[in-house]
Amino acid sequence: MRISIVLTSRLLASSPHYRRRRRHVPGAAHVMMENMHSDRFSRSASLISRAWSSSAVRYLAVGGFSFLFDVFVLWLLHEVFLVPLTISTPVAFLTSFAVTYTLQRTVAFRATDGVAPSVVKYAILVGVNTVATTAIVWAADALGLPWIVGKVAAVVTTTIWNYFAYRYWVFAARKVVD
Repeated sequence: MRISIVLTSRLLASSPHYRRRRRHVPGAAHVMMENMHSDRFSRSASLISRAWSSSAVRYLAVGGFSFLFDVFVLWLLHEVFLVPLTISTPVAFLTSFAVTYTLQRTVAFRATDGVAPSVVKYAILVGVNTVATTAIVWAADALGLPWIVGKVAAVVTTTIWNYFAYRYWVFAARKVVD
């Protein structure tokens, strides 16, 4: 019985009539589904492109990456090397200085002015943020909260004022007066 089933299926598969029926010719439904898929992709790409054109979206994306980098360095110093929080927090924060500055300048705000003026302004802002971040993380730890809670609270706080400071002060385009 098994031999006859195998032979029958092979004979059918070799039949020109069978092969013709198996050939796939795109029909209207297939083309419509393809068009729907490409329309969705186009709309998604357009939405992403429009969102990425906003300095606020780029700022948050760069900030998210910088936050992860900063937290990783803080975790490494405090949890692995057992450096006290009052030392590891500012060290991690300052270590992320170069990464954050470069990405915010080139990606988020697409600054084209000279580097020196913005570096000085950025350094002043980093000083303020370092003191604020250290104080918030220390306060959370002193209240018995995990240090990461203080770190997140510090990031939320500084993220809000930093966007406006970056946009209107640190990376602001210079106005040319005629």
